Amino acid sequence: MKKQIMLTLALLTLSFSAYASNAEVKLDHEKIPTDSASILRGAELVVDTCRGCHGLKYIKYTDMLELGVDPKTVDEWRKDKPVNARITTNMTPEAATAAYGVVPPDLSLMTSARDGGVHYMYSYLMGYTANSKGETDNKYYPGTRMPDMLGSAAATHPKQRAEISTKAKEITAFLNWAADPHAEDRKQLGKYVIAYLLLLTVLLYFWKVQIWSKLK
Repeated sequence: MKKQIMLTLALLTLSFSAYASNAEVKLDHEKIPTDSASILRGAELVVDTCRGCHGLKYIKYTDMLELGVDPKTVDEWRKDKPVNARITTNMTPEAATAAYGVVPPDLSLMTSARDGGVHYMYSYLMGYTANSKGETDNKYYPGTRMPDMLGSAAATHPKQRAEISTKAKEITAFLNWAADPHAEDRKQLGKYVIAYLLLLTVLLYFWKVQIWSKLK
């Protein structure tokens, strides 16, 4: 019994140490683009590259059309699926478990689910390192099963790093959009609501002035 307790305490200590070590790694706060062109390029990168293992279950192909993706491109992506179908991964759960030991997470809400949001996502994509044996790991998620898809660990030349950084930012920009596709619509609606309330306030003020002037 005492051995079991000691083993449990040792495991907890290791877990907390790993967590503390991971928490000490500061996120890269590079500015993530929000323009449509960057989001569209990120969409192509995610669907063409990441969808091999990851899905976007809260995003439909119709959402991609509304985003501005060319209809022919959307048709190529969905193949025989209906246009209102959700974007799912090309890998079955069984194949994913056999390859990675775990089913890769859905990416729809990834930037909202992680502390640090877009900065965590970008840092993760750029955070791969390689040891002397050529083995890769990620300093923001040690032990990750995801391969270094962008090749950031092997990139040493500044120009090469800049190109990978741009791709990582565009992927992050799209995933940020995917986490809340209607955020921009709400912002636009909010402007109209604020303008309406300001106008209503002015009209009510003049109405109040007119009423009180008669009472005097």
